Parts: sequence; structure tokens; C-alpha cells
Amino acid sequence: MSSVLILVDHVGGVVPRAVGELATFGKRIGSVTAVICSSKSADLIPQLSTFPIDKVIVCDGVEFEKYSVGATAQALQAIVTKESPRAVLITSSARGKEIAGRLAVRCDSGVLTDAIDINAELIATQPVFGGSTTVHSSVTNGIPIVTLRSNSVDVEASNSSPVVENVSVTFDGVDKALVTSLEPAVKGGRPELTEASIVVSGGRGTDGNFAPVEEFADLLGAAVGASRAATDAGWYPHANQVGQTGKTVSPQLYVACGISGAIQHRAGMQTSKTIVAINKDADAPIFDVADFGVVGDLFAVLPQASTVLKAN
Repeated sequence: MSSVLILVDHVGGVVPRAVGELATFGKRIGSVTAVICSSKSADLIPQLSTFPIDKVIVCDGVEFEKYSVGATAQALQAIVTKESPRAVLITSSARGKEIAGRLAVRCDSGVLTDAIDINAELIATQPVFGGSTTVHSSVTNGIPIVTLRSNSVDVEASNSSPVVENVSVTFDGVDKALVTSLEPAVKGGRPELTEASIVVSGGRGTDGNFAPVEEFADLLGAAVGASRAATDAGWYPHANQVGQTGKTVSPQLYVACGISGAIQHRAGMQTSKTIVAINKDADAPIFDVADFGVVGDLFAVLPQASTVLKAN
């Protein structure tokens, strides 16, 4: 049975749900081999047992923390050469897309980014042109390398006992851009934006006051996002920006509060499963992509919604 490689790109020693999504997509293609490039492999392997994974390849070493994406791409190239998989699947984060691009150059292969689906024939579904068009794409040269957006598929339940294989890689000095300092992102009590199943975002309509947005998000266990207008104004960190020049999210529920819905913002969130818009302007473009809309002041609507959630 042909195999597909998936990259286990972890955060602080925790395997994200997105890896389970990659494994679920991978099962459509063949047997799934997870690749760990990290000095924390002992902590990561047990966390993979709930995902449909047949084999784990571990490439251990401090190089991956020291040289970051360059070392990971080089290790993946060696494993691709050894395994000859049908495809390589990587989470479509900024880091994941950089690794995919470097790997594609090294393997002389085509790469597809920001896919939301892939089938057994290795045809990927991608939203393009700011999300206004959906295309079906395939790689015609080399081994397909595909990055997939988080929250694009339900994780297949599993109780696996994958075979573990250790490999060593000799780094040739290419792509070894030295990381002189590494500071993990400050974590709060909210889920990571691109992996959250619910996202509540605020825009220009907040006038800089994100308190009702944050309260509503916390009651839902949601991540907090922001439009470009809000982040450019300094009202919320740029790391929380949703849009074409920010992060792309595909949660089960997206609540847009005081966001007009410029094409730049819609490009980053309109693949969400359900979209709720709250805006005073009944003609705001955000209502064109919303499944449910509330025409009203977010400072009146959100507190009432929060009160109902607290009561239940």
C-alpha cells in the first residue's frame, strides 16, 4: 500500500489537532507515516495514538530548534528520498508553507498551498482570488507537496499503535539559517487562532474597545480575531489579524463583530462553516457571505448574547 508522509509540527511539545486532520486526509491516499523532526520526540510519539497513523519516523536532534525550517526541510528531503511517498502533507501555517516551499525546491516537486480538501487521486481543492473562486488542482511534476488549512476535516477517531523508526540525517550546511534566539508566543487561556473551532473577531466598529468581543469569545471557548483596520489602528495585536494579509481561518463558527467585510478580510475567513455577522450597516459586504446576520450595534447585541450564555 502506498504511503503518504505527514509532518508533525508541534507547539511547545504538544501535537495540535491539525496533525490528526493531516492523518485523516492521508488515509484517503494510502498508509500514513508521520514524520517528527524534533528533539522532543519522546513527548510527541504517545500523543499520536489517537490519530489514524500507521508508522512514525523520528528524526531527532537539536538542529531542528537551532536551524528551524531549513533543517526540517532538509530532513524531510532525505525521508522523501528514502520512502518515495505518494504525497507529503503539511499544515498550512506560515511555517508549514515555508517548509513546503523549501522542500519542493529540494525535491524538484510541485507544491499546492492553502488547500481545504484532497482526494485519493491527489486532486486538491483550493480557494483562490481572495476566496471568490474554488479550483481543483494537482501536481504534475515530482511528489505532490500539499499544505492543508486547519479545521478543514473532522479527525477520524483511532486507537493506533504505529511502528516507530528512527533515522539520522547529515546536514550539508545548506538552508541552515541560524536561529539566534527563540521565544515562544505568549499563550493565554484562548485557543490558537488558526486551530480554533470558534472565532469571534472585532473590527472598526469596536472603536478600540474589544471587551465585549473578548467576553463573548471566552464564554464560547473561542479564539479572538481582528480585522486589519483594528490591528492597523493599534487596537489589537497584529498576530490576531484575520485576512489576506493576516491569518486564514476555517472554524466551525465565525462571528464578525463590527467588521464591514472588505474582500481582504473575507479572503481569510469565508471558508468558515457558519458565519454570523453583527453590524450597524445593513448594506455591509460582510452580510453577503454571512449565514446569519444581526443589524445592530455590537455594544448592544454582544452583552445580550453574553447574558444568555451565562444563564445557560
